[in-house]
Amino acid sequence: MRIIVQKYGGTSVATTESRQQVVRRVERAVREGYAVVVVVSAMGRLGEPYATDTLIQLANSACSDLAPREMDLLLSCGEIISSVIIAGALQERGLPSQALTGAQAGIVTDDSFGCARILRVDPAPLLERLRAGVVAVVAGFQGQTEKGDVTTLGRGGSDTTAAALGGALQAEMVEIYTDVDGVKTADPRLVPDARTLTVATYDEVVQMAHYGAKVVHPQAVEIAMQHRVPLRIRSTFSDGVGTLITHTPEAAGAFWSEFGSSGPVTAVTHVDGLAQVSFSGEPRLLRAAFRVLADAGISVDMINLSPTAATFCIEERWAARTERLLAEMGLEPAVRTGCAKVSVVGSGMRGRPGVMARVVEGLAAAGVEILQTSDSHVTISSLVESEELRRAVQALHDAFCPGEPPSI
Repeated sequence: MRIIVQKYGGTSVATTESRQQVVRRVERAVREGYAVVVVVSAMGRLGEPYATDTLIQLANSACSDLAPREMDLLLSCGEIISSVIIAGALQERGLPSQALTGAQAGIVTDDSFGCARILRVDPAPLLERLRAGVVAVVAGFQGQTEKGDVTTLGRGGSDTTAAALGGALQAEMVEIYTDVDGVKTADPRLVPDARTLTVATYDEVVQMAHYGAKVVHPQAVEIAMQHRVPLRIRSTFSDGVGTLITHTPEAAGAFWSEFGSSGPVTAVTHVDGLAQVSFSGEPRLLRAAFRVLADAGISVDMINLSPTAATFCIEERWAARTERLLAEMGLEPAVRTGCAKVSVVGSGMRGRPGVMARVVEGLAAAGVEILQTSDSHVTISSLVESEELRRAVQALHDAFCPGEPPSI
């Protein structure tokens, strides 16, 4: 049995017209001989009646501090509504289909309400339906605990649902349909000439998601990578091939991009709303400072540490609290708000000389000051002023991701 999992986001199921696009895509997959599992998000966005953010507003209007268990029970309703409506639309076109909650689809999670982790997936309920020729329409973003409590998986949870089901079912492919035509070489709002990647590796897309790209949830990619299930990111509203995400670019076969293997950088990503924190002191105080911040729930990033000094980044919303906590220890932190992180990401940069040189040269040519840097095997990140973010992203995109990648 050839199985495909198709996930549709909120904009893909929000209107009658978009739902008909979903139906046509499912029909096409069935004609091609696939057994189909459909995973759906809640309909629309904030302000629309069944959107997750609308349900959150409803809960907050009734109770200022609703218990997480009850909040999850409420938020699961948005996806359940979508699953019933899509199943009905498929039935209207003569396709046997059934709507299922996450629990009915076999998803078991821990009890971390609001951000539950999937412990296991029992594929039996879905396999039974697929063998009977039924399209299973699963409510994304949710599961249930061992005790039967409903849980939600956090932001991007429907992507995670689709990847987990694809892995458990040993699906041939997981397709994630959204309102963009794939993973871009940069945010098109900042770089109008950003291109859609034909193919990328799991590792690259995980890093892109962690470093600011929002097309797919990193946990979904990690699950797909673990099970070696290919992911394809596509637009519901066009017939483009989208972006194929595989273990290695060569595994893409005929879908291998003419651009993929020759360039060190696959994409440029960014995160805004950061603050830079710097201070000096005795080694004992430096060690204690990180423990104080950890106990306060403040995450640090881009860490540069020497025996007597430290520099790192935090979310800007934590700036005042961080400054106060460090001052209470006798330190004198310098806190610089209005910062952003711009990163180049690519598996091709591993062990390749000259990438950092091009980053520095590209930003300097654009008149962008680098406040600090950090790197891994597949990323180089630069902290810049937020007001220079657009120029920084465009400069690095011009340096690494033009029509053809440059040689170094």
